[in-house]
Amino acid sequence: MVRSFFVPREASLEADAAVALAELESRAFPNAPNGYTPKGSNCPSPRPSIRSASALSNNETSWLEKRRNNTVAPMQDLLGRLNIAGFDAVSYISNHKTNASALPNIAIAASGGGYRACLNGGGAIQAFDSREENSSAAGHLGGLLQSATYLAGLSGGGWLVGSIYVNNFTSISGLLNTNSGSVWEFENSIFEGPATSKFQVFSSAEYFDNIYKEVGDKSYAGFNTSITDYWGRALSYQLVNASDGGPAYTWSSIQLQDSFANADSPMPILVTDARAPGETLIPSNTTVYEFNPFEFGTWDPTTYGFVPLEFLGSNFSGGVLAEDEDCVRGFDNVGYAMGTSSSLFNQFLLQVDTTSIPQVAKTFVTKILGAIGEDNNDIAEYTPNPFYGYHNATSKNAQERSLALVDGGEDLENIPLHPLIQPHRHVDVIFAIDSSADTNNYWPNGTSLVATYQRSLNSSGNLANGTSFPAIPDQNTFVNLGLNTRPTFFGCNSSNTTTIAPLIVYLPNSPYVYQSNVSTFQPSYNTSERNDIVLNGYNVATMGNGSANATWPTCVGCAILSRSLERTNTPVPDVCTQCFQYFCWDGTVNSTNASTPYEPPYKVGPVDKKSGAMRVTRYAVPVLAGYLAIVAATMTL
Repeated sequence: MVRSFFVPREASLEADAAVALAELESRAFPNAPNGYTPKGSNCPSPRPSIRSASALSNNETSWLEKRRNNTVAPMQDLLGRLNIAGFDAVSYISNHKTNASALPNIAIAASGGGYRACLNGGGAIQAFDSREENSSAAGHLGGLLQSATYLAGLSGGGWLVGSIYVNNFTSISGLLNTNSGSVWEFENSIFEGPATSKFQVFSSAEYFDNIYKEVGDKSYAGFNTSITDYWGRALSYQLVNASDGGPAYTWSSIQLQDSFANADSPMPILVTDARAPGETLIPSNTTVYEFNPFEFGTWDPTTYGFVPLEFLGSNFSGGVLAEDEDCVRGFDNVGYAMGTSSSLFNQFLLQVDTTSIPQVAKTFVTKILGAIGEDNNDIAEYTPNPFYGYHNATSKNAQERSLALVDGGEDLENIPLHPLIQPHRHVDVIFAIDSSADTNNYWPNGTSLVATYQRSLNSSGNLANGTSFPAIPDQNTFVNLGLNTRPTFFGCNSSNTTTIAPLIVYLPNSPYVYQSNVSTFQPSYNTSERNDIVLNGYNVATMGNGSANATWPTCVGCAILSRSLERTNTPVPDVCTQCFQYFCWDGTVNSTNASTPYEPPYKVGPVDKKSGAMRVTRYAVPVLAGYLAIVAATMTL
């Protein structure tokens, strides 16, 4: 019997619609005091200040006490279904449920890569979500999301994470549902604006006028603006299920949601890079910042501090907020946060004259570029700099009144692993979803893992900060050994790292049932394309629901348990030993340059949805001509 690799969801769309609508009725709160424009008010007591990154925040510590306990039941259910022969996983978790340090600590990371990353990563999250239809069947991995402690996103992966959480930790099916108008309606590009039936706008001109006015109001209130303000507002129309894209919705309001406050969902994290004065290209030793629902800041010894996210726009100096300074709220707009993590797409706006978009969009972009000026056309500007005068001896930005932030993948670390390998978070295993476009035709080749590994080797003390990362081979080895076409484990032998590093379960985008290697900068997708990329991502995460490798679900369970078994001195089950022999990178290197263009074959085969038969045609990948040279000059997505 051949196991099905096509996820059967279509038959119950009407039933799913009611669930999806219920999920979307309650979401992150529009708690900014003045719409998109930040506004000062009286400060709470004690007054907010910058804290050292020497430990987790009190808020995160308290939240973790609830979250780790809440992962016990879903982890028992998941591991109990994954058929780890000769090992009673349910009893193992039950026996250690009162000791969080013994339990597996799971994280998920979704890479950048535009809409391709948002949709491919969405397919993986759908596969991990026990709320999705059929996700708990044989060969599936539903429940992994409910078992995870952290979910990090960057750039396009940040759109995915942000859209899930700002819409009340909804499911991917909830975002895709078309019965009453889906949230993810990408058929109209960001340069056309949403369908008029979805929001209260009547034309592209009105859409752009609304955005221009909102950003203008922020500027008139005395806050510096950049092109990322416009980009973030436009993104919100596609990702936030609220009137006018939710201009008053903030990232810090996620902590007010019942699903997050009760620790029923993982902690969402966005990643962005700092750009030091005078820099154009972002170096590998740049300072990496994160947004979580409680704070914004960095673990890097350069700045080594966090600001309460709710008061991000306040005028801190030397780590404190003077008595005569207001506490500004509303600066952490969700679209601005997601836009900051994906600011490389600002470069697309700069090339507007070379693209086939509506004239009204070209007029709009020309107008805002003229208003902003060339100095601010490729960054997100955080003024006032919350870390002004903080760690002057080590931070390149400490004496800058404005903190310039850019796309989180511009240092080549396109998978947001940085916040998940911090020792204070004690993560055991990271499921790293890689939707990068590293090769000649937009498939990943491990570049992001290589960059994170090289950063971990920094010996000057200003990068590693106690973090450890498994050894990673070069990109040619990834391609030559096929490590970028199937799941691979890195770090199976924890004794090879100076401190115990998380096990990395690498999940590279690869054609299972669809050629999902669309251009990073393709601006629109019809419903069929959108759904097919999500479906392929589901199959990447499940290896075709086990059809490409029947041992995969079991081996996922072994990966989850690996570090926990070490800590509790529990013998590794024989089936797990076999899993590690197959899926772990064994140190073999083949650095030979490929002589032919990289063209991975289907892992399972394309599906004709009408007949269920296999198709042999390839999907033509659209490319925005002339643009990739610009991208190559800055980073690989």
